[in-house]
Formats: sequence, structure tokens, C-alpha cells
Amino acid sequence: MCPRHPDRESYVRCQRCGRPTCPECQRPAAVGIQCVDCVREGAKTVRQARTVFGGSATDGRPVVTMTLIGICVAVFLLQQVMPGLTGRIAFAANVGQSEPWRFITSGFAHGGLLHIAFNMYALWIMGQYLEPMLGRARFAAVYLLSALGGSVVYLMFASYPSPAELAVGQCGSWCQGAVGASGAVFGLFGAFLVLQRRLGRSAAGMYVIIVLNAVIGFVVPNIAWQAHLGGLLTGAVCALVVGYLGRARGPLEPPDRRIHWAGLAGVGVLLVVLAVGRYALV
Repeated sequence: MCPRHPDRESYVRCQRCGRPTCPECQRPAAVGIQCVDCVREGAKTVRQARTVFGGSATDGRPVVTMTLIGICVAVFLLQQVMPGLTGRIAFAANVGQSEPWRFITSGFAHGGLLHIAFNMYALWIMGQYLEPMLGRARFAAVYLLSALGGSVVYLMFASYPSPAELAVGQCGSWCQGAVGASGAVFGLFGAFLVLQRRLGRSAAGMYVIIVLNAVIGFVVPNIAWQAHLGGLLTGAVCALVVGYLGRARGPLEPPDRRIHWAGLAGVGVLLVVLAVGRYALV
């Protein structure tokens, strides 16, 4: 009788433990069958496949990338039917201190169809390459930290209005709102540059893309080049953490992901300190 189902007669024994196993508890093995208990125990001793930077090997589907794109598209559609939504989630220096969630939420809103189309296309292209390489969790961390870094640098460059400007109701860049995933996407660009160099691969095409976007940011009005710069630098620093810290001690050993997470947490803390320090100077 099957030990898991005592009311069922078994005609086959597990090749590993030798216990009777009913058809429901049988699992195909290299030779014969094994019971579900032995399969579960065996899975604990199998080394999980890792990518070169310690990410868990997956089926290759960029799940996080598709999720981020889905969120951005959903928020964009909501912006069309809720005109006041953009103003409530956009980042501006004058509201960031009292509503700190805007540092991140601004990265999921967009100002127009071309704006979101370009950002989502870039996210899709970069995500398909970087997400399997980094692993889903660290890819999401790099993306969100880059979005935060874009908002922080945008804050750093914002000028607090003078008393004369305030007297006439002018607020300038301190009250200028910004939206878009560009900062986070540029963070992926920066991560790509660093990781390609770490792997000894060419990234010449990415330099061209970054230079062209930098020129556009200064030529075309209403483009937050500060967020692009902040995202690019943040993504590059995050990639330095993942690519050069906690490196594997041997060819069969994965990188130490605990060091990676500690380093990424340090990047997040640094960004928060910079934002707090900027507001303290007002």
C-alpha cells in the first residue's frame, strides 16, 4: 500500500527509497520512478542555475519588463480619463518633500503618446537583455533606483525662487513638474555600458544613443535632461555594484548576492541623503 495513500494498492516501488508508490505519487526519473517525497528531497541538493552575475536562471521571459510596461501603459490610459492625475503623481521640487512618493510615481506617468512609445520601446529592448542577466529582482531594483536617481538629480538642479520671484508669483524650475520613465530607461543604458565592459563586450552603439539623446535634451524644450543624467549615473553605479562586488570565488560558485543587495541598498540610502540634504539647504 502507498504510504501517502494507505487505501491504494501499489505495484511499483520508488527507485530511491524503495517504498511502494501509487500512480498519483509517482514521478518519472532517469531510471524508473521516484516518489514525490524523494523528488522533493533531491531538489534541495541540486544547485540552482545562475547567470554570470548570480541571477536565477529563468525561461528567458522578461516578466518584470512586461510588468513595468503594463503599469506605465495603464497609468497613461488613466491620465487620459483623469486629467488631474498627472499633477498628483508628477515630481516637482516644491512638492517632493511633503509627498516623497512622487520621486518614483513620476517615472510611471508620461506626457504624450510619443513620449511613452519611445520609453516603452527602449525599456522592452533593454529589459530583454538585462533582466535575464541580472535576475528579476535585481533588475527591478536597478530600474526603480534609476527612476529615484533621476528625480533626485532633477531636484539637485532645481533653483529655489528668490524673494523677488515669489513676490510676483514666479516659481521657476522649483515648481516645474516632470514625468516619464526616461530616467529609469537611462539607468538601464548606464547599467548596460558597465556590464558590457565587465563582460568584455562592445557597447559602441549605446554611446551613440546616449550622445544623441543628450543633444536632444538640450535642443528640444521641455525635456528633463537632469533626470536623464541622474538615471544614467545611478544605473551605472548599480551595475558597478553587481558587476564588480561579491564576485564568484571559483568557476562553479555564484556571486555573493548579499553583497549586491547591500550595495544597492547603499545606493538607495545615498540618494535619500542627497534629497534630504538638498531640502535642508532651502
